[in-house]
Formats: sequence, C-alpha cells, structure tokens
Amino acid sequence: MVASSLPPRVVIAGTHSGVGKTTVATGLMAAFTATGVRVGTAKVGPDYIDPGYHALASGSTPRNIDAWMCGLDWVPSMGARAGAGKDLLIVEGVMGLFDGAADGTPSSTAEVATALAAPVILVVDASSSSDSIAAVVHGFHTFRRGVSLAGVVLNRLGSDSHEQAVRAAVTAVGLPVLGALRRDDQLTWRDRHLGLVPVVERPGEVVESLARLGAAVAQRCDLDAIHAVARSAPRAAVSETRTESRTEPEPELPRGRRPRVAVAGGRAFSFTYADNLEALEAAGADIVGFDPLIDEHLPDCDALVAGGGFPEVYGTELARNTNLMREVATAIEGGLPTWAECGGLLWLSRRLDREPMVGALDATTTMTDRLELGYRQATFRRDTPLGPAGTTVRGHEFHYSRTNPPGDLLDLVGRTGAARGGHGGPRLLASYLHIHLGGRFDLAQAFVSTALPSPYPG
Repeated sequence: MVASSLPPRVVIAGTHSGVGKTTVATGLMAAFTATGVRVGTAKVGPDYIDPGYHALASGSTPRNIDAWMCGLDWVPSMGARAGAGKDLLIVEGVMGLFDGAADGTPSSTAEVATALAAPVILVVDASSSSDSIAAVVHGFHTFRRGVSLAGVVLNRLGSDSHEQAVRAAVTAVGLPVLGALRRDDQLTWRDRHLGLVPVVERPGEVVESLARLGAAVAQRCDLDAIHAVARSAPRAAVSETRTESRTEPEPELPRGRRPRVAVAGGRAFSFTYADNLEALEAAGADIVGFDPLIDEHLPDCDALVAGGGFPEVYGTELARNTNLMREVATAIEGGLPTWAECGGLLWLSRRLDREPMVGALDATTTMTDRLELGYRQATFRRDTPLGPAGTTVRGHEFHYSRTNPPGDLLDLVGRTGAARGGHGGPRLLASYLHIHLGGRFDLAQAFVSTALPSPYPG
C-alpha cells in the first residue's frame, strides 16, 4: 500500500440547490488555475455534468466523491486521489450543505466535508434580502457541530449599497465574507432536461464561458483569503487508495496481453466515472474509447462498457450508424461481456422512441415527462459480469425514460419502495443503475475476469 495525503482543501457548499455554488466553485477553479495554482477538483454526489466543467476549468481529471454509493470510509482516499499532485483541492457540494439521502446514510456535503477534515465556504443567494441573510448564515454556522464553516460568498447581489448592507450583517455573525458576486446573465449556465449541458457537446462555448467566469470570480472574490482557508485544513495522511486495496491478485493474462475494454464516449455517452475506468485499468484491463456517433466499427476488444449520457438527443444520428450497431449486436449475442448503464441501456434496446437502436435487448425505450431520480440498492438475481447472483451494489438512477419490459435482473430498493429492473445474465448487465467503483474494486475485478475467456476480435 502506498500512503497518500490530502492537500490544502476547501468545500464549496450552498444553503440550497440553485444558490449558485456550481458557478462559484467552477469559477474558483478557473480563477486559481489562471494564476498557476495546480487545482484538483471533485463533486459531492453522483452528478456527471458538473465534474466535466470542473475538469475544463482546471485541467484535472473529473472526480466524484459519493459517500452513499462508496461508503463514508472511502471518502478520504477519494479526496486524496482527486488532490494527488495538486496545490489545492476544491470540492463542490451537492444540494444544500446538510441535505442527504432519505434513508439517513451519510451522504451530505457536510458529512463529506467532515470526513475530509475540510473547511466549508457557504454560498448564499443574497437577492432580495439584506439583514435576513445574517440569520441564514447564523443558522448554518451553529446547526451542527463538527462542520467547519470558514466563510461566506454572497451571490446575486444587486448593487454596491446592497453588498455593503449584506456584508455588514454577515460579518456581525462572526464569519468573513470571502466574495461577493453580482447578478450577471453572462454567468448563467445553459440548462436541459437533466440539468447542465455536458461539456463534450459544446466545448468551445464552455471554454469562453469559463474564461469570463474565472475573471469575474477573481475580481469579486478574495483568492488569497480562500487559499488561506484551504491551507488551514489539518494535514491528513491516507493509508491506502481504492485501487491499492485489492481483495485478490490481478488476474493472469493467458492471451499474453491485458484484456481490452471498449468504452463508449463522445457527445451521446459522456457519463462515465473516471474512478470506474481507473478501477478497470487497475484490475488488469486496457481502456479503448470509441464514439457510437462517429465510429463505424467496434474496436478490437474483450468487453464493452456503454455508460450514460444523452442518446435520446442524438437518436437519429445513432440510428444511422447501422454498421456499428450490427457489430455490437453480433458481439453481445456471441458473448462479449457488456456493462450498460442508463444511456447504454437505451442504446442496446430495440428502439428508442421511433429510432431503431442496437437491438441486443428484447425491450423498447420511450421518453417520458416523469423524472426517475434517487439512490438504489440493488441485488443481482442472476449471475452478471460484475458479480454472481446475490451480489449487492449501491447505485443511482436519473432518467426521463422507461423500458418495456423493464427486466428482472435486479431487485431494487429505493426511497419509494422496491421494484425489479435490468436485463442480462452472466455476460450482460444492462440497467438504469449508475454504479461508482470508488469503494467496490471487487466489481472491477469481476468484470475484467469475465473479459478474459471469450474475446471478440473486432
């Protein structure tokens, strides 16, 4: 095991969702990076899109720290991984500071910040308020012991006089105001039905937006004071990282090379956790990327991963790539180990609304206006490439679609009750469930081991 440590670090939290913490966190990442500070980044929770903005703002690998899926014990090692080789680690929170999973499992930004021993900077929406902001800040400052609230960034201020009034009120609570941003339409992010538009779809526009955002934050926030807050975090050694905590030796490679795992990417499939790819590599695989919108052939591979994204937005384009879809269907029918999540499930179905898809699953998919959202605990009812029947995993769903039939591979339990879903068997797992391998290296080992016996020569 190789010891690692947490660098100077700070968590950017909000009083509630939509308060502007993504704007502040991403702006700080861009602003510090522009000054030459090496910034590591992470997002609390399961979201895929915010980390893409973080990565573009800082040049770092996009990271997620999800205590519910991975376990609170793994939070320090995931933080160390995000901050490895960096001068500063900036972690963006999820929802409001104290909001977490409905079942009470540690998952909130506050709990992650405590596990990281990281000070918290609270982002407050100050629009249409003045002295009342002090009551909000006081409540957050005193609500729970063990959470180190180190300062406040005020957002959506209207004028100089408005800023002066709110600053005076908050300072009286005993917390410093570390930044004050005005209402500015240029800092409004683009939305779509699952939130922000992924970076991969319009990188040029995002780069321009980040430059403006970083400059605005550098002008309106005290970077030196925020860096000092991050340096105030105690030195913390982490004894091991996730990929070093192996439950069994790396598998032997009878073919004389590491198994190749083809991973769908591009504009339609941009939802894949970096930790998952690194876990597969640590388990003995080589990652080979391909874009189902562009590439007409499946790469030479021993297994396939098709993660989430927005295939529904690109359904017509995906449907035109008939040669690739035919190869994927033939490969899966021939036993290619395959792991598909959400968007990947839609792509492997027979149809996505009116568009023909791969057809590897005996199911069709329809877009709906109902959001299915939340954490799920799943138990495999049959053997899958990620583990045998009876294996229990934790994951997250976030989609506006349904498959017919829904499948019965997984027993799922969430806040609204129990259900069944997912398709597959020993060499195929296709479901709506997003799984983070940050605390489950055994699942990566199982998948790579399944990839060894039956290669598909592309």
